[in-house]
Amino acid sequence: MARTHHSRRLAVLFCFFLVWVLPVMAQDALGLQVTDGNGDTITFGFDQLDALPQSEFTTSTIWTDGKVRFSGVPLKALLDSVEAQGNTVKMIALNDYAVTMPFDELEEDVPLVATRMNGEHMSVRDKGPFWLVYPYDRNWRYRTETKYALSIWQLNRLKVVD
Repeated sequence: MARTHHSRRLAVLFCFFLVWVLPVMAQDALGLQVTDGNGDTITFGFDQLDALPQSEFTTSTIWTDGKVRFSGVPLKALLDSVEAQGNTVKMIALNDYAVTMPFDELEEDVPLVATRMNGEHMSVRDKGPFWLVYPYDRNWRYRTETKYALSIWQLNRLKVVD
């Protein structure tokens, strides 16, 4: 009887670990690596990204239902924080999907490296941990095939090139 009770307790603790602890550890492990153009790489976790200038907007997207509130760091502010030198930033997802963007397309607050959707961190299953987004509803120029292609989700690496 005591062994069964002990086994149940271990099973409950194991389930707690799987449901609560492991996802938090996985999110922390999924930092955003930024290579600055000189070959130096810095990995930003949520705390480091939250310490940078923040922005948010509400918009609809072609990938979500209804309006969604995105918050996070403007890409320009993130690149400025590492004193990135270059002409182009290559953005790479967890699955190695990659897109490139010229620096001259960066605005002060757009695009946004979203760390949260509707106030919550995004899981990998839900386009996280980081998603490059535009305020698509703000202006027609954010609703183009080019901007949609740059809206990379499961973003985990930025490399300054050129």
